[in-house]
Amino acid sequence: MKVADVSRALGETIAALSACGDDALSKACSEGYPDRAAVGEWALRVEALLLHEREQAVLETELPDLAEALPRLLEPLALADGTTAERVVARWLARLPVIRARLAEDLEAAFEGDPAARSHAEVLVGYPSIHAIALYRIAHELHRSGVPLVPRIITERAHGDTGIDIHPGATIGRSFFIDHGTGVVIGETSEIGDRVRLYQGVTLGALSPRLGQSIRGVKRHPTLEDDVTIYPGATILGGDTVIGRGSVIGGNAFVTHSVPPGSRVVPEPPRQVVRPRGELPRGTRDPDWEI
Repeated sequence: MKVADVSRALGETIAALSACGDDALSKACSEGYPDRAAVGEWALRVEALLLHEREQAVLETELPDLAEALPRLLEPLALADGTTAERVVARWLARLPVIRARLAEDLEAAFEGDPAARSHAEVLVGYPSIHAIALYRIAHELHRSGVPLVPRIITERAHGDTGIDIHPGATIGRSFFIDHGTGVVIGETSEIGDRVRLYQGVTLGALSPRLGQSIRGVKRHPTLEDDVTIYPGATILGGDTVIGRGSVIGGNAFVTHSVPPGSRVVPEPPRQVVRPRGELPRGTRDPDWEI
């Protein structure tokens, strides 16, 4: 390819990419959004402060710096009517002791709930759910203050780090424990009571609509009352679905209707077929798998 051809191709491509259209990417650019890396770094600093820091001298330096950085993250965003960056920062600062107290309860729930835990320190630094729940609780407070987008970026950082996907709009009570955690999904309008325990692969989801925007703001995800346990792989769907207090949902259950308090929901076990090696159903060929 000649130099002139490359130059012409570059010019045409730059012109095409810089053109403003009416597609979804152009709409996103016009709406504005903060830098994802900057938001993630800020959230990790807040998490470290809440989970690990006790030195007053460090707090006196770090906390004002974090408070000063938050309005810069909010600059590209349109806040709700009556909401200012200063009000968001003031409310966020006031809620930090509450967030720390909730995280201490979450850590205690994990320690008490897992016989494999040898110490609180092991849970704090070694359990991915503590990281995911910490970022969720930080994001949830910003969400409650009417901050758009930033809370979602924060919880998506936790999602990428741990495989645990918690929407910042979900409401989660005290002493919350996710064991293992990989593949857990908690949707935006989920409501979770106190002392709830989830295992890996649990989905608190919505029944899928054809036109999702038509039900924005409607409760679409389930409610778990206090002291509920959900075992691995269970799926619970729907905004009208309520799992009553003290209920246990067995692994791989698929639940779309409410269950009363104290229930045990156990799916029928699959049919197991046991045969001697080499004995095949009629009409099949043995691929000689080592299973």
